Amino acid sequence: MNFEVFLMNLKIALTANNMPGLEQRFWDVSTPGNALYGQHLSFEETKAFASPGPETVSAVTAWLNENGIDNSTTTGAFDDWLSLTIPISTVNSLFDAEYQIYTEIGGPTQLIRTLTYSLPVDLQRHIDLIYPSTDFVRNIQGPKLRTSVVPGSSLNNTANARAQEIPLSCNVDITPTCLQDLYGIPTTNATQASNTLGVSGFGKQYPQMADLEMFLTHLRPDIPISTNYTLQSVDGGSDPQSESKAGDEANLDMQYTVGLATNVPVTFISVREDNTDGIEGFLDLMNYINAQRTPPSVLTTSYGFDERDLTRPIAIGARGTSVLFASGDGGVSGSQSRFCNSTFVPTFPSGCPYVTSVGKETSAELSGGGFSDLFPRPSYQNTSVATYLSTLGDTYGGEFSPHGRAFPDVAAQGFDVLIFSGGLPQLVSGTSCSSPIFASVIALINDRRVSAGKSPLGFLNPFLYLNPGAFFDITTGSNPGSGVGWDPVTGLGTPNFAALLAAAGA
Repeated sequence: MNFEVFLMNLKIALTANNMPGLEQRFWDVSTPGNALYGQHLSFEETKAFASPGPETVSAVTAWLNENGIDNSTTTGAFDDWLSLTIPISTVNSLFDAEYQIYTEIGGPTQLIRTLTYSLPVDLQRHIDLIYPSTDFVRNIQGPKLRTSVVPGSSLNNTANARAQEIPLSCNVDITPTCLQDLYGIPTTNATQASNTLGVSGFGKQYPQMADLEMFLTHLRPDIPISTNYTLQSVDGGSDPQSESKAGDEANLDMQYTVGLATNVPVTFISVREDNTDGIEGFLDLMNYINAQRTPPSVLTTSYGFDERDLTRPIAIGARGTSVLFASGDGGVSGSQSRFCNSTFVPTFPSGCPYVTSVGKETSAELSGGGFSDLFPRPSYQNTSVATYLSTLGDTYGGEFSPHGRAFPDVAAQGFDVLIFSGGLPQLVSGTSCSSPIFASVIALINDRRVSAGKSPLGFLNPFLYLNPGAFFDITTGSNPGSGVGWDPVTGLGTPNFAALLAAAGA
C-alpha cells in the first residue's frame, strides 16, 4: 500500500480546560450526603468544564497549519476533538509513528494502527491523545442463545431472602413476572415523562416491534400491546423492520426494558456499524449523549471490550445519567470466555470507575468480573472490596491487580431469559440480559424520585456501596473468596426494589 496517498481518518482529543474541576463536581453530585448531591450539571455547565481553552485550540491548529494541514474540523459534544483526513505518511511524520495495517489472527478484521507515537513537548499539555493509535479494539458478541431448557435449574439453589416467594416458572426460564417476584419490581405504571431509559444498539442489531408486541401479549398482558419505543440514530443508525432483520441482542434489550420498566419512555439508540470512530461507534455514542440537552436518565449497554483494547474513560454521570454496562461473559478472561495465559483480562468499560457494571446472578454460565489494570480502586469501593480480598488471601496472587477498580458492582438474572425474536420464543443467557434488567429497576426508582420532586439518581456507585443492605446477597457458588458481601461475580448482589427505593428516599 502506498502510504503517501492512502488517507486515514484521525481524531485529536484536546485537553479540557478544567477536567479536575469537572471530576470533583462529578463526585459531588453523585455522593449521598454531599451538599451538591443530585444537583446535576446542565449541558452548558458541563461544557464550561470540558471544552478546551482558546490557548489549546490555537496551539494545536497553528501546529497543524505549520505542517500544511488546514482541513481539520471541530467535533465532539464539547468541541473537544479535532478531526482530519490526511495521508498515513503525514501522520507518521507528525507523530513520529509507524502506522501499519494489522490483521486479526484467525479473523477478518484489519486495523491501521501504530505501536508508539509521540507529541511535541510544547503540545503535550494541549493534547490528551490521538485516535486511532495504539489501541486494538475488538467488540464482544451478543447474548448466548440456548435452544433447550436445562432441567432443574432452580433459582432456590442460589437465593437467600427474596422480595416474594419464587414462582415455579422461574425454575424453567426467566420472564418479567419471575423478575417482579424475585426482586419485588412493581407492575404499576411510571408517571414521569421526563424520566427516560436509553438502550444502546450496535453491530446491525435491530429490535422488532412485532416481536415486542408478541412479548407483551404473552408475558406482559397487562401492558397495552401498542406500547413501543422511540428511535434515535447515531452515524446514520436505523431500525429496519422485518423478520430477517431480527436481532436477539436488540430484542432482548428492548423487551426487558419496555416490558419491565412499566410505562417508562424507552429509546433505542442505533449506532451504524459503518462509522469512522474506529471503536464500533462507542465514541460517537458518548459524544451524542453528551450533546443532548436532556440526556436519558439511564443508559444501558450490553457490549464492551477487553480493557487492554481501549483506554479512554467515559464519564457522563455529572449530567445525571446512570450509565450501566454488562460486565461480559468471560469470567476473568475478558469479554468472552477463553484461555488465560498468566494474568486475568479485565473488561472495559466495566473497569472504568465512572460506570456501573452489571454481572449475572446465576453461576451456570460465567459472569465477567475482576480488577482493572488501568484504573485504581475508587474510594466508594474500599470497605466492600477490602473484605473480599481479606477472605481471598493469596489465592491468584500476581494474576490480577488487587488495588484496581473492582467489578461488577451489582448483578441480575442472566440465564435462560425468555425473549421473542423473529417471531419465535428463544432462551438467551449472559450479562447482556442482566444490564437491561437492572437498568429497568433504576428507571422505576427514578420515576418515584422525580414524582417526589427529586432528581434522578445519576451516577449510581457511591449510592449503591453506601447501601449494601438494599441487595439480595448471593453467597453460594464456587468462586474463591466469595461469601457474604461484595464479590467479583455478582458484586453487591441483586436488587431488592423496596429496599433500594427506601434508600433512594423515594
